[in-house]
Amino acid sequence: MIGTTIGQYQVLEKLGEGGMGVVYKARDTKLGRFVALKLLPPGTGERRESRERFLNEARTASSLGHPNIVTIHDILDYDSADVLVMEYIPGHTLEQILASGGPLKVPEVIDYGGQIADALAAAHRAGLIHRDLKPGNIMITPEGRVKVVDFGL
Repeated sequence: MIGTTIGQYQVLEKLGEGGMGVVYKARDTKLGRFVALKLLPPGTGERRESRERFLNEARTASSLGHPNIVTIHDILDYDSADVLVMEYIPGHTLEQILASGGPLKVPEVIDYGGQIADALAAAHRAGLIHRDLKPGNIMITPEGRVKVVDFGL
């Protein structure tokens, strides 16, 4: 996929892979910004139901506009796969931070925990439940901003 263009997005590098697809860093050629593209491969028998749930949750998540929740910009169709266009978040997952540096300091735990709680409270008010909350789905930017990602979409 590296070097491929999907819509207005030029795929630059693979960021990660999970149960629901592969995430790439891409450059938005129209707006000159970086984004993350999550490619959700076509399913088999449950495709229609899974896709409808995905679209409903993506619509809800895209309307949240919370500083601690990843921003969803668009959904594209590419080669029979759904592509979620999201804010690119520099930094590391909480899982990576814990694996490389050991336990967090108490002030970090309080700060990160408060930001995560704010994000989840906003999502719950909108009727959205995070289906896969874990350290791998919590991004921490270099400035210490928490971004909750991957709402089970």
